[in-house]
Amino acid sequence: MLQLNRMKRSRTKCHSFTPSEGRSKKQRVALPVYVPALSNPSQRSTEETWGNLPHHVVLHIFQYLSLVDRARASSVCRRWNEVFHIPDLWRRFEFELNQPATSYLRSTHPDLIQQIIKRHAQHLQYVSFKVDSCTESAEAACNILSQLVNCTIKTLGLISTARPSFMDVSQSHFVSALTVVFVNSKSLSSIKIDDTPVDDPSLKVLVANNSDTLKLLKMSSCPHVSPAGILCVADQCHGLRELALNYHLLSDELLLALSSEKHVHLEHLRIDVVSENPGQTQFHTIKKSSWDALIRHSPQVNIVMYFFLYEEEFEPFFCEETPVTHLYFGRAVSKEMLGRIGLNCPRLVELVVCANGLEPLDEELIRIAERCKSLTAIGLGECEVTCSGFMAFVKMCGGRLSQLSIMEEVLIPDNTYNIEQIHSEVSKQLGRIWFPDMMPTW
Repeated sequence: MLQLNRMKRSRTKCHSFTPSEGRSKKQRVALPVYVPALSNPSQRSTEETWGNLPHHVVLHIFQYLSLVDRARASSVCRRWNEVFHIPDLWRRFEFELNQPATSYLRSTHPDLIQQIIKRHAQHLQYVSFKVDSCTESAEAACNILSQLVNCTIKTLGLISTARPSFMDVSQSHFVSALTVVFVNSKSLSSIKIDDTPVDDPSLKVLVANNSDTLKLLKMSSCPHVSPAGILCVADQCHGLRELALNYHLLSDELLLALSSEKHVHLEHLRIDVVSENPGQTQFHTIKKSSWDALIRHSPQVNIVMYFFLYEEEFEPFFCEETPVTHLYFGRAVSKEMLGRIGLNCPRLVELVVCANGLEPLDEELIRIAERCKSLTAIGLGECEVTCSGFMAFVKMCGGRLSQLSIMEEVLIPDNTYNIEQIHSEVSKQLGRIWFPDMMPTW
């Protein structure tokens, strides 16, 4: 197999080639790719040198080219144009849809989109749509989806690079377009449709056509899906290994469905706990027996929870033992809540606290170190910990802390340690050089 780094050692930049169809000099095609130097260019024609390269060699070169360069290279000769349309080059494709007035990124050319729909829809397997913040871009993505009637897609991702523009599209338009893929693909294994207006009926269509193949479903922030809709997926898609959803869709029934004998072992469960307005959302409690059933069935599962709540909304959480492995707090969390984590989260592997307040967290951190024997990563933002308390925490965790990210402003010097001493003492405990993070000055 050719390697591009080897080609770069002896290469000549090819500025133009004359295709075999006998074009004039004005019609020569500029090809911005690097190719090896010819041993005797005067004795060989471009057709003989490049047109006769084996298909698999040209195909390998094409795989390293950007989409634009690949399209230009396809005009060199008929043989290269044939390689350009080999199905292997069209298994994976990312449609980029941006509006010139609001984005500096270029969109996939409309002519190329139509060529893909006409000639390569049946070859697409790993497809993503990346749209900017404009509704027009999301609508264009839906228009393309609705034309993929002869597809065999395995992976589908709908990505909003800025704000969730798919939410601005008519729900009927979005659901209709998505249903086309759900009905025609028959072998979908991975679907990422966060921040979209997908609904329960479209999920039922997904299940009816892809229940045997679906392994990953990410659908956080999908307000039109109910607990019954996601339960339908868990009940029928017994091969589901990864699931991401909002907390309001989580239920005891869902956890029990994921724990049934027919269901494979769940590997990753991500739960987003989000509140936009304090006091407006009522959060329910999941029974300990439901969590226990999930862990008995899938003992290695990673349970990841992202919290974006206000302090007064944490009451329903971690009152009993909870098998969470990764915890991220995007807003301030109380001292009491961190104390609960130390008591009731024995499987904790990673903890990130964005902010806490002005009360030192020494006791809470030491309790977490004592009871969370699997903890390997911790990050503290706007919090306070005495240097002695921090050292006690590090000594208890020892070298298993692979990630330790603490802002220098978090550490409060005391009679035992100052900031300079903390650096050397923590480095000794970890067995590697460690420094506290510093706030940028700009």
